[in-house]
Amino acid sequence: MTLKATPLNSAHRALGAKMVDFGGWDMPVNYGSQIEEHNAVRTDAGMFDVSHMCVVDLEGEQVRPFLRGLLANNVDKLQVPGKALYSCMLNPEGGVIDDLIVYFFREDWFRLVVNAGTAEKDVAWMRQQNDATNSGLSITPRRDGDNAIALVAVQGPNARAKVWEVLPTAQAASQDMKPFNVVIVPDTAFGEAMVARTGYTGEDGFEIGVPATHVEALWNALVAAGVKPAGLGARDTLRLEAGMNLYGMDMDDNVNPLDAGLAWTIDLVSERDFVGKAALQAKGQNAQFLGLILREKGGILRSHQKVIAASGATGEITSGTFSPSMQQAIALARVPLDVAVGDTVHVEIRDKKLAATVVKLPFVRNGKVLAS
Repeated sequence: MTLKATPLNSAHRALGAKMVDFGGWDMPVNYGSQIEEHNAVRTDAGMFDVSHMCVVDLEGEQVRPFLRGLLANNVDKLQVPGKALYSCMLNPEGGVIDDLIVYFFREDWFRLVVNAGTAEKDVAWMRQQNDATNSGLSITPRRDGDNAIALVAVQGPNARAKVWEVLPTAQAASQDMKPFNVVIVPDTAFGEAMVARTGYTGEDGFEIGVPATHVEALWNALVAAGVKPAGLGARDTLRLEAGMNLYGMDMDDNVNPLDAGLAWTIDLVSERDFVGKAALQAKGQNAQFLGLILREKGGILRSHQKVIAASGATGEITSGTFSPSMQQAIALARVPLDVAVGDTVHVEIRDKKLAATVVKLPFVRNGKVLAS
């Protein structure tokens, strides 16, 4: 099978990146030291190629009513252009088709950024719903072709200052911008840029979209400004420390988002109906999504390991890693409802049952360890 490549593939190879198959995409796992890349994001500034993810533009007079019914979070929270919202898109059974960010630019134009591996499924579902509701929208994926938008995430305490060094015309528009806001900057050296104060690491920074034909020049300019390239390895340890879900690991089509720590993204209060709402109301929450810190030596925490509560009830680790910031094995887990923060549980690792402490998420945020 031929792997798909982002517009930055040659730039990664020029930097000596170790490339891997990531869901059919040829992506960098690291550029030499995953730990150094992780620490750069926590202490300075690092960047990730996220061009495998897919920008989707939804345009038309009925786009807001359409998104009211499509998404579990309520787009009516987006009343001022330039606001962003995190949401799940659910199937009728209440499972997670995808988690995504929606950006509001005009009443007839919203933009979604969806995950790489689900992009084709997502667009097909949106088009099916568009037809079913007679919404008459234009739904345009922008990952391939002449209108492709490539994405770079620049994250860390010094990320914004270094982005402004490279994109000086973006500074005036974005220096007072709060998290989960976005601007379109038309006059950069790299074409029209979408600059969003969002990210997936628990640190400050921007996710930047530019025309795919200009992204390598942007990447090289950021390298010259001292932003450290980082691969999938560091991205995973950073997001896990930050307690952020990964689609396909922590939730998927068969997972109730209430059991995946995503209740804060689900609007069950308003009268608004949406796909999957009735199923969620019928099922309710059946598990908690919490953090684990391994307290005994002898293993590393990984997905699908069984978690045993003091009552004998069981849960499961969804994602696990060794935390560079904490120097401890940590995990995200779905655990029984009777488990409390501070409890000791046991994790089955091969032929052992090792003790772990249940903690509130996140483990690390803005460079500070919050769980111990």
